[in-house]
Amino acid sequence: MVWHPSQEEFEAVVRLSGELRYVHFIKKVVDEEMVWGLWYNGWAMAGDDSGKQFIPIWPHPVYAEACALDSWKGHHPRSITLTDLLNKWIPGMHTDVLDFAVFPTPKGNGVTISLRELEADIRAKLECYE
Repeated sequence: MVWHPSQEEFEAVVRLSGELRYVHFIKKVVDEEMVWGLWYNGWAMAGDDSGKQFIPIWPHPVYAEACALDSWKGHHPRSITLTDLLNKWIPGMHTDVLDFAVFPTPKGNGVTISLRELEADIRAKLECYE
């Protein structure tokens, strides 16, 4: 079954704390086997004050699209399979010294977490489904 968040769910989830959005993200991406980024001639990127670069990701395109503002205006949601995330993206990002910003909102930053921790959390949730 494909998940489509209602407007009420959307509004409730974007109001959650970063920690609770992260928990929601892990559950939904394992359920749907997909994550979403923003694309326009390249992946949308975010940075912190130290110069660290992040690729923002979301559990559904509606959340990504809501963040296609300001410097991400013109970007559109693009999917990444969970298999590709685990087997290609995370190993490649270790090499590129990038991280993910998990589930930013239009009014807030995403949760920044190490690639190892993100991978471990996803794999632990996957084990619950086996």
